[in-house]
Amino acid sequence: MKISEYKKLKEKEISLTLLNTLISAFFYKKDDNYELTKEDITFLNSKIEEIKNGKPIQYVIGNVDFYGYIFDVDENVLIPRFETETLVEKTLNYIQKYFNKKVDIVDLGTGSGCIAITLKKKIDCNVDAVDISSSALKVAKSNAKKNNTDINFIEGDMLKPLTKKYDVIISNPPYIDPEEEIMDIVKNNEPNLALFALDHGMYYYKEIIKNARMYLNESFIIAFEIGYKQGEELQMFAKNYFPDAIISIEKDLSEKNRYLFIISE
Repeated sequence: MKISEYKKLKEKEISLTLLNTLISAFFYKKDDNYELTKEDITFLNSKIEEIKNGKPIQYVIGNVDFYGYIFDVDENVLIPRFETETLVEKTLNYIQKYFNKKVDIVDLGTGSGCIAITLKKKIDCNVDAVDISSSALKVAKSNAKKNNTDINFIEGDMLKPLTKKYDVIISNPPYIDPEEEIMDIVKNNEPNLALFALDHGMYYYKEIIKNARMYLNESFIIAFEIGYKQGEELQMFAKNYFPDAIISIEKDLSEKNRYLFIISE
């Protein structure tokens, strides 16, 4: 059976977009005239069943493109999103604006390592990456190796294991209120540890903001991805601890408040 024939056979089971993504991932050098073997068909059928049963396509394929780099993902790490690419881009722009040196960066709650690794790939910097999950760190370390980056990975709870000062603290922590309704495909597959936080989803932001000063150099950037309803409260909270800093809420590509930056020149 040719790939084109297989697509016609299966396009009623899952969307054509998902079907094309799946086939491209595993047969990316083959055109639609490629003859699938029985083993190929059995393999693809099993993957389609996983998708039909609610497994995210990224976990089915096992990797995702983030900022032009490929990162392996599994159920131990959050699937990187487009919004986080913008967090990285904005942070890079601020680093170039405010620093004229090799910066020291820490990524809190690194997950797959996509933020830490991308920053290391894009600029000359030292990067530490922290996660409380040993399973997540295993994925992140593998991604660092595959992307030829030297990252210092630390197992621990956010700021608690740190022993030095940094120019940049960046974090996309868990920020969903446990009471909030979210899509089943997210709730049933991605790690709850990486999704939910107390205090209406703002627990980790507030803990980081309260305790960050002792881990920051005199000039610094704190960069957060946030829930779109959390910006104003977090901005006011941050002003209590950094009254002289520039504190800005910035929008994602959908024009939703998605990022909080705290900057001291």
